[in-house]
Amino acid sequence: MMIRKNRSKFSSYFRSANAKGLGRLAILTLLLLLTTGIVVAGLILFEFEQPVVSVDKEIKFIGGAIELPFHAADQKSGISEIAITLLQNGTSYPLFDRQFPRQAWFSQAGPAAVQETVAIDAKKLALKEGTAELLLTVQDFSLQRNTTELHLPVTVDSSIPKIIIDHTPMQLMPGGSGIVLYSLSEPCERHGAMIDGRFFQGYPVAGKNNLFIAYLALPWNSSKLEDTQVIAVDQAGNQGQAPFTTHFKAAKDKTDRINISDGFLDKKIPEFQEAYPDMQGTNLEKYLFVNNKVRVKNAEKIAATCQNISPEQLWQDRFLRMPGAKKAGYADQRTYYYKGQAIDHQTHLGIDIASTERAEVRAANRGRVIFADYLGIYGNMVILDHGQGVASLYSHMSRIETAVGKTVAKDELLGHTGTTGMAGGDHLHFAMLIHGIFVTPSEWWDQHWIDVNISKVIK
Repeated sequence: MMIRKNRSKFSSYFRSANAKGLGRLAILTLLLLLTTGIVVAGLILFEFEQPVVSVDKEIKFIGGAIELPFHAADQKSGISEIAITLLQNGTSYPLFDRQFPRQAWFSQAGPAAVQETVAIDAKKLALKEGTAELLLTVQDFSLQRNTTELHLPVTVDSSIPKIIIDHTPMQLMPGGSGIVLYSLSEPCERHGAMIDGRFFQGYPVAGKNNLFIAYLALPWNSSKLEDTQVIAVDQAGNQGQAPFTTHFKAAKDKTDRINISDGFLDKKIPEFQEAYPDMQGTNLEKYLFVNNKVRVKNAEKIAATCQNISPEQLWQDRFLRMPGAKKAGYADQRTYYYKGQAIDHQTHLGIDIASTERAEVRAANRGRVIFADYLGIYGNMVILDHGQGVASLYSHMSRIETAVGKTVAKDELLGHTGTTGMAGGDHLHFAMLIHGIFVTPSEWWDQHWIDVNISKVIK
């Protein structure tokens, strides 16, 4: 009995000691958390790190409508306010003012980063010509409100650039090419010709002071010309424009019939299946998928590739034509038949030339290789950039003998003809493009056309 009583006393003592220990531990933990919270809050509320503000685009002039992209950041207490003001002759013009509500006291109270774009239009603000200043102010959520200011000196310029047009083509037809020559009254960031909403970038003419050239083209399915002008946008955002007149010349429709056999499908579908493994259905369904959806994607890829162009003219004189017989023409309206039934309709945007099997394919003119790979209906294909928006295309090749980035001379070997892609027989599909628009190669093969429409005009 004495042993049980002693054990009971010892148990009570240990339970009491444990309770006191746990109580002390809880108090210590609470004190530690409070202390940590106070320290963290102090680090946030009493931080002295300045916020950061920068512009993502250099702006020296303000005139027409321009955009000012900026970036602000504060990694401690966060951003509380951003203000952008334009100052001129003692007058302030508020452009942007955003305040952020406090989100917390013991952690970051505002956004750590803000990226925005502000539109500035000097005409709407009725600014005067001359000097001004952009003031960007960023404030954080610390108790003392750390503030950073960015001062950007600018010049207000509302003068519209003047355009003098020196030459325009007398006429353009669907699939045709031409040039516009013009000069500018001041340096401009963007300039070129506009035809019915389509922009054709202008480039300096080598050896000619303040003379610019813009190559033009009409898509094969154009039906009229309505809005033709040269535009120029200066560094201040002012846009000048000068209309010009070019007569529209209709082109004759050309038709072609393509018969699709089971033998052709059996030969071609495995090639396309390898390139596009997700294709499903019968051979005919797969063929129609390639001839339509893949064709559209191929056209988009070619147009995008032709944006990677040199600002200098790389070509000289007429473009070379591969020896051989013409098998299909530019803008031929093709109707496809299977077992006597019309199944599809497409437009052929190049000229097919057939020679001997595996004939040499050579560069039509000096240029830079911007594509050399397999591409759907075109098979093994090469695209040359000849500068200022002019490009040439070579497809259906059995093998490619050049590489992207290489500058090739006129008549330099690019590869050999073949039957890759949609080719039914060994031949070269040759095409010319102006700013990604397929045009007829016949003009570019003709030295007389080159002289009359380009070379002599520039000279």
